[in-house]
Amino acid sequence: MPLLELKEITRQFKNGNVVTKVLKGINLSVDEQEFVSIMGPSGSGKSTLLNIIGCLDRPSSGTYSLAGEQVEKLSDGKLADIRNNFIGFVFQSFHLLHDLDAQANVELPLIYRGMSARLRHKLAETALDAVGLAHRRHHRPSQLSGGEQQRVAIARAIVGEPKVILADEPTGALDSRTGENIMAIFQKLNQEQGMTIVQVTHDKVVSEYGHRVVYLKDGEIAQEEIIGEEAKNLW
Repeated sequence: MPLLELKEITRQFKNGNVVTKVLKGINLSVDEQEFVSIMGPSGSGKSTLLNIIGCLDRPSSGTYSLAGEQVEKLSDGKLADIRNNFIGFVFQSFHLLHDLDAQANVELPLIYRGMSARLRHKLAETALDAVGLAHRRHHRPSQLSGGEQQRVAIARAIVGEPKVILADEPTGALDSRTGENIMAIFQKLNQEQGMTIVQVTHDKVVSEYGHRVVYLKDGEIAQEEIIGEEAKNLW
């Protein structure tokens, strides 16, 4: 059974009498421990699809199963629980709180779980160590480089040991060398810790760190490519 399974997912937005169809019948499954990249031009629906996968948005129609549970009709509270316990998010702009140091930023998801301060501290130190930033845990974001801030964001995403990491342009604000370092961390998390990763990227090189590339065009999956094999056109 796939870990993530979307069937005939659509998403449309209405503004007065104008209806904009962003996603048009998406069928996508992601297996446990798979690393999938989603690519496509601006306006193709990449971020909208990632928001639905991450339970940040609901589809207009279709079904979405996460670890065997159909989630598109769950309550907002239940979706919040899934986001906090099952999914780790990494964004292009880091989304760190600038008045907190690195360790406090990493601990934030654990606070919502009601975890003790002692255990939060221990898990945050372990997560920061996993991304090579244990020595910078008491530095605030303004004292860190862009690459270091993204590593803090990755530590925050993995601190609760999620099943899935969702990354939206994780290297988009970084230079190429720093981006390579970030992708090496993702590969290590996937290969050594078995984390399932779904990322959105515009960068072909970044997309090839995963196992499979899914290409979106005009709200539909145009083709899929297994890394090392030729792309399969689905149109």
